[in-house]
Amino acid sequence: MVGDKGPILATVIPTLNEEKYIGSCLNSLINQSLDSLKFVVIILDGGSTDKTTDIVKHYTEKSKEIAGPEIILLNNPGRYVAEARNIALDNLPNSVSLMVELIGHCTIPQDHLEKRLEIWKNLVEESNGNIAALGVKVLPSEENKNMIEIWIESALSSRFGSGSGQFENFSGTSKTKVPAFCLHSRRAVESVNGWDSNFITSQDSDLSMRLISEGYDLYRTDETFVNMVKRSSFTSWLKMGYRYGFWRTKINQKHRTRISKREFLPWFGFLITIGLMILGNQFWFVPLVMYSLVLLVEGFNFSLKWRNFSLLLGLPLCLISLHTTFSLGLLMGYFRKGKASNDR
Repeated sequence: MVGDKGPILATVIPTLNEEKYIGSCLNSLINQSLDSLKFVVIILDGGSTDKTTDIVKHYTEKSKEIAGPEIILLNNPGRYVAEARNIALDNLPNSVSLMVELIGHCTIPQDHLEKRLEIWKNLVEESNGNIAALGVKVLPSEENKNMIEIWIESALSSRFGSGSGQFENFSGTSKTKVPAFCLHSRRAVESVNGWDSNFITSQDSDLSMRLISEGYDLYRTDETFVNMVKRSSFTSWLKMGYRYGFWRTKINQKHRTRISKREFLPWFGFLITIGLMILGNQFWFVPLVMYSLVLLVEGFNFSLKWRNFSLLLGLPLCLISLHTTFSLGLLMGYFRKGKASNDR
């Protein structure tokens, strides 16, 4: 065990080649308003070949100098997120009852952990106490962005690109099936045997579904948030869309109640268009024209809202590519076993 007494909360961060962002992430953690004795930061590195671990060690010493939280660096031989979180679960101090799941390319506001605990306490008092998780909103990073990153941010902010997962726009504090960046009850996670390492992606969605099936309640709130770096190149955007679609199929196969008709709309539109063409219908192109017009209108609206006219074409391009790669991923998920991606 890492320790036997002290903190009540652990922030768990899997890393792999995060040298560009991990410093900002840790800086936002060691400057939290929450008493530093109440939480510990556990970094689980999956074999970084850049300067990630050196930066973590630097912040470990820096945190000691300013009487910040303890930062612990552990090795993650399994490399991926599910394995990392299970290792953290096995190494938590006995005093820790709550876990916050973060990633190396995100930051949090100064009162984030304090606010989380406050909301959690209120929810426990107002409910039957059978709460397993509390998620938060995911907002754009505060880093300077290139044009492609702005396009990607707009696509994930659009109602046609956000879905019902970590990028969904919502308001208030309420129950959900898909909380993002959760504060988890250690007891609840241990009761379902932690994260399933068969999921290289979507391991959190799988955990949420298993917690729900065991009778736990999951919540999310907009009272605090995580700033997350998305994708910075169009290639990584394409890979992300495919990977998310592929692993969504794996989630759907294991948890039938997670299936959403909305995810299959691009396939429905494609098949309708092909069907009309085969039947020789002179209006076969209407679904395609309607789809294009909707995306162009969305691009126009965002270009005005964000005052960036490159979104006129950039947003529709990102949405088309997302719908295409995600749909291909959904299909291939039925025929292939998953393997690790190389895009982050």
